[in-house]
Amino acid sequence: MQGFTTIDLIILIVYLAAVLVIGLAFAKKDMQGKEFFRGDGTIPWWVTSVSIFATLLSPISFLSLVGNSYAGTWILWFAQLGMLIAIPVTIRFFLPMYSRLNIDTAYEYLQLRFDSRGLRILGAIMFIIYQIGRMSIIMYLPSMVLANLMNINVNILIILMGIVAIAYSYAGGIKSVLWTDFIQGCVLIAGVVFALIFLICSIDGGMGAVMGELANGKFLSDTQMLIDPKIWKDSVLIILVGAGFNTFSSYISSQDIVQRFTTTTDVKKLNKMMLTNGALSIFVATVFYLIGTGLYVFYGQNPALAQTAQQDQIFGSFIAYQLPVGITGILLAAIYAASQSTLSTGLNSVATSWTLDIQTMVSKKEMSFKNQTRIAQFITLGVGIIAIVVSMVLANGEIKSAYEWFNGFMGLVLGVLGGTFVLGAFTKKATDIGAYAAFAVSAAVVIYLKYNVPEVSIWAYAIISIFVSLIVGYIISAVHRAVSKKSFNYDDRTTIFFKKDKQETGEKA
Repeated sequence: MQGFTTIDLIILIVYLAAVLVIGLAFAKKDMQGKEFFRGDGTIPWWVTSVSIFATLLSPISFLSLVGNSYAGTWILWFAQLGMLIAIPVTIRFFLPMYSRLNIDTAYEYLQLRFDSRGLRILGAIMFIIYQIGRMSIIMYLPSMVLANLMNINVNILIILMGIVAIAYSYAGGIKSVLWTDFIQGCVLIAGVVFALIFLICSIDGGMGAVMGELANGKFLSDTQMLIDPKIWKDSVLIILVGAGFNTFSSYISSQDIVQRFTTTTDVKKLNKMMLTNGALSIFVATVFYLIGTGLYVFYGQNPALAQTAQQDQIFGSFIAYQLPVGITGILLAAIYAASQSTLSTGLNSVATSWTLDIQTMVSKKEMSFKNQTRIAQFITLGVGIIAIVVSMVLANGEIKSAYEWFNGFMGLVLGVLGGTFVLGAFTKKATDIGAYAAFAVSAAVVIYLKYNVPEVSIWAYAIISIFVSLIVGYIISAVHRAVSKKSFNYDDRTTIFFKKDKQETGEKA
């Protein structure tokens, strides 16, 4: 049990420095305006695909999925299968629509569909709130692991991570972010596969012992049901479908993901991005869960080797105390640097959304690309500082599983936001007033459930939000149309009925 050695520390420092240099190397000094926000058209689709994978998984999954499997069963593994719902629906309905609209941000869609600057601004504000929470979790988790291993105050590591991430997202724009995401994603995939192989070789009985535990209740316990008669309680079905709606909402309404779609208008490339991201995500999630069960078997056979009882830190402990010197440094550096990479993605997407969705909407004068870029850089700095502070608060609080906490938070925010996008895309009659009503009512319903009806699973939030948005939005829109004397025209490219309408009428609806 060597722990975190001087050699590992040197590798950690060199690796982080290399990532920073690489991130800055992909930046252009003269990159401004649309290039800063959307790239310069030279980013390959496979780079963007791995970036989406790295953005969605990040250290939240790297540490928490293993912890969930170690401390419990595989029931949350079914959340990863939600992509089998989210990806086909996104490919079929939303990617062609975003491609033909050639939008700069996710929330520009709301303005185009509902002819409402207010909805665009509201969507951006919701996303920024969500992203600050996400970035804070991303800084908190790996910093807690490294702080315990290196006996360093966690706040120092959080601040260091924030400073480095702010540096290259401030300077490099989306191109720098995507390439660093790609590099980190590849390192993470190689690292977790190596860790699984090493772990299996360290277990008496190897993979057979792991499979035996899964067969004896470690996959699903006797109390965990495929379908619960009380439909909104935790079960395999509600987790799978709810996670599918969560991920779907993220794909269509979260600027950090939609921003990657804006790097190309080629629908075939967009489809390849999504399918590759889905395959990578499900594969790596399965590896994480195998590692978690493997750690349960390993420490059961070797109880004297256990260094921590904290769920989200068990994998980090194994990496530090059981893997060979040097490999420990590389994997811990990958976790920490991946956090920085994902953090920089969040900072860039928040800066983009603030500048294009809020600043340009409220500004009385048209802003030059130079001014847009300068504003985005200042926002990057400000939001980065806020995320650091929130992360430090989390680090000094009590969160049993960051993965579950985060998904509840995502269902609360993105589910409400996603419902407004679905209302616009899947109905022809929706108006701006209907959209506002849908947004307000679905948010109120989910907040009420969260604080007053705890038996409703957090995985149900996105499902409830989207359906409430559709029902309320459609009814209020119908009433609005009936009592209003003005005509409601919309750009027919902003709904899923675009091709059908063109074929049948040959003109706009």
